[in-house]
Amino acid sequence: MFRNQYDSDVTIWSPQGRLHQVEYAMEAVKQGSATVGLKSNTHAVLVALKRASSELSSHQKKILPIDDHVGVSIAGLTADARTISRWMRTECLNSRYAHDTPLPVSRMIGDLGNKMQICTQRYGKRPYGVGLLVAGYDDQGPHIFQTCPSANYYDCRAMAIGARSQAARTYMEKFLPEIKECELDELVKHGLRALRDTLPNEVDLTNKNVSIAVVGKDTPFTIHDDASVDPFLAGIEGEERRGHRQGVADDAAAPAEGEDAPAQGMDTD
Repeated sequence: MFRNQYDSDVTIWSPQGRLHQVEYAMEAVKQGSATVGLKSNTHAVLVALKRASSELSSHQKKILPIDDHVGVSIAGLTADARTISRWMRTECLNSRYAHDTPLPVSRMIGDLGNKMQICTQRYGKRPYGVGLLVAGYDDQGPHIFQTCPSANYYDCRAMAIGARSQAARTYMEKFLPEIKECELDELVKHGLRALRDTLPNEVDLTNKNVSIAVVGKDTPFTIHDDASVDPFLAGIEGEERRGHRQGVADDAAAPAEGEDAPAQGMDTD
């Protein structure tokens, strides 16, 4: 994409009916490191690839807790994700204060879509440059929602966003019937296998670059980092990679894990 006369503000339409500022924000999501969300009949799982800006820094957190029954994984601008997650926490607190009940996940996502849509229509604002995978559990069962900078949101059975995420989506499409019926441990393994397919062949998953979050029936939203990830990684250790990451033009230009992202003035994760 290149700058043109129709991208100076989010309210300007191009002759082709496009909003270039929104498209640029969606490109920021594609530059972020990959994250995967999937659900079975009883649980929802988030698996995220963490990226370090340099060898001197720690890995950036990719999974953010919202409430006991819901959390998010991000791809894109981390600062925008912090703002959105703070708003989501406030909404959950208001629901518990006013109604003494957890906020239904679908209602929170609908309100979030309305909030994000304002930034695509009003002069002087810009779209949020982050995509979210929201995992939650409520009276309707487990949920995986995807949100986009365009303010669209989708109720998914499984989804992956971020750099080279097409390989993960291909894996999950292949094993979708099995994913729906499997137990929690096997569900996490499917998430790790899908995430591993987004990596270059010379890079593997470790407890430093992976975060896992689980929520479900009788299971509050729990994040596993560092040493607590090892038991899950041991379950797929030694397995041959099943996916192929050749192929999608959208993902081809994304930086590999450990490489520097293209200079854009802001870091994406």
